[in-house]
Amino acid sequence: MPDNICSIKFALKNQTANDDLIKIIRALGGFEILPPGDNRKPDLLIYELAKNAERDFAMIESLIDKRAIGDVFLISEIADPKILMKAMRIGVKEFFPLPIEIAEVKQALQRFKERKKEMVSQVVGKSGQIITTFGSKGGVGTTTVAVNLAVTLSLREESPSVALIDMNTLFGEIPLFLEISPQFHWGEITRNIDRLDNAFLSNVLTRHSSGVNILPSPAYLNGHVRPTPEAISRLLDLMKTMFDYVIIDGGQSTDDTSLRIVELSDTLLLITILSLPCLANANKLIKSFIDLGYSNSDRIKVILNRYMKKSEIPLGDAESGINKKLFWVIPNDYRTTMSAINKGKPLAKVAPKAQITQAFGELSGALACSEPQQDQKKKWTLFKRNNGKI
Repeated sequence: MPDNICSIKFALKNQTANDDLIKIIRALGGFEILPPGDNRKPDLLIYELAKNAERDFAMIESLIDKRAIGDVFLISEIADPKILMKAMRIGVKEFFPLPIEIAEVKQALQRFKERKKEMVSQVVGKSGQIITTFGSKGGVGTTTVAVNLAVTLSLREESPSVALIDMNTLFGEIPLFLEISPQFHWGEITRNIDRLDNAFLSNVLTRHSSGVNILPSPAYLNGHVRPTPEAISRLLDLMKTMFDYVIIDGGQSTDDTSLRIVELSDTLLLITILSLPCLANANKLIKSFIDLGYSNSDRIKVILNRYMKKSEIPLGDAESGINKKLFWVIPNDYRTTMSAINKGKPLAKVAPKAQITQAFGELSGALACSEPQQDQKKKWTLFKRNNGKI
């Protein structure tokens, strides 16, 4: 079947709904209705729940697990919140109470066609970069860097596709930074790793207004399965085919899963500030990662956050202390940064012309390799020559 034609199958008892759906689908175009007895996998199943829905849910969940169907739309006479929650949990995309609203169904079918078109384009082939932010110490701004880097990458002229993953396993804060209320988190992935594919992952991700697709961490301690190194490998392998950039807020954890993330990352951004404990930790982490074989020195890039010109530690001494050149310097702007965090908005939205916002924009350009390497070196040399004056 051509990629621009979506196959669709009905299982409806309500004849009026059945007739209305046929009219809608024929008017929209781009669909092939599979007749009863056709064993081809439908891209979309529209199913009417019986009054005793548990048996239907078990059957639909089994079909989804076996990948015998694509997306699922449900129709029901009963719009009970428990039924709605159950439908969402097993991966149902749309739920329509009877009698169906024609305009609502049309919009849902259009969204479905757009998702399928996007998935086809993704399969054709991305090979995205994985960029992980890792803190040299707690409280150095790892989440701030991850969030604002993801947003500034997404807003670039070439409009890259960007995903942002929160791997802080204890109360990750990305939803607060971006004022979103996600329905799902990576616990859905670890509980359903055998179902992981483009469609399942797209359903779990939350899309921010900036275009960034977010996979948050659970907001509570219990009731979720922690990601294993094997599960995270499978997740990141898939995400690389779906997105140009996968930004990971890695926190400070050094468990087996975190080390697997470091191993799989194309770039590791080690976040530090100008304090002796942070610089000492940064030095230890760089040596440890290299000794463990998880990353070579070129893939580790040190980001100096919250830089103040009158700092007691000169930039040159900081570089000597970690035995590595600083890759980027982000100026200190506590008031603007806290304002953005408290409003639940990225810096690009709150203060697009601020110096700190420009620093993130230039960082995204450097990581996207949009500037020639010679120009980057010239800019950093000028920065140092002026004693850190930006």
